[in-house]
Amino acid sequence: MRVVVYEFMSLDGVVQAPGGPEEDTDGGFAHGGWSHPYFDVEVMGPIVGESMDNAEALLFGRRTWQGMAAAWPERGGEPYADAMNAIGKYVVSSTLTEADLTWNSKLIPAERAVEEIAALREQDGGDLITWGSASLVTSMLEAGLVDELTVMIEPILLGGGKRIFPADGGARPLELVESVTTGTGVLVSTYRPAR
Repeated sequence: MRVVVYEFMSLDGVVQAPGGPEEDTDGGFAHGGWSHPYFDVEVMGPIVGESMDNAEALLFGRRTWQGMAAAWPERGGEPYADAMNAIGKYVVSSTLTEADLTWNSKLIPAERAVEEIAALREQDGGDLITWGSASLVTSMLEAGLVDELTVMIEPILLGGGKRIFPADGGARPLELVESVTTGTGVLVSTYRPAR
């Protein structure tokens, strides 16, 4: 299986709380919901929809999973929502237990995340899709576990907030696979590790 990551990202690299004001206020972050004005339905809609085409399962950090699990089960009757609700999910957490999980989800203990995600990558199957989950994505990038990264770089500077890129001094060359610019000024770029 491949680990495939999708991120809404500001021009200065922030991925924190693109969806709403209460999504993630850590560090006093006050710009939640910043991505909405830039979502181009005609271009980005199909990209979001196609993310499920080869999905075997979804892979989330705790905070992202909690937000998604609170919102998606109530949605239904459209192909994307039905697919989101039906597909299996993995949740990386140091605080949740199996008893806390709903929404067709399984727990990956945070202290074993790298090893368990590496083991999942060795299995046959489709893609393990990750949306958001900044801390988890950073850990996966550090460990070389991300097979494809799509960033939707939006024309806004947020001046601070959570980012996904490791700050460990390590170089990680990437290869641009595809890029498209939306009518709202979003640059959607897909990268894979350079071989």
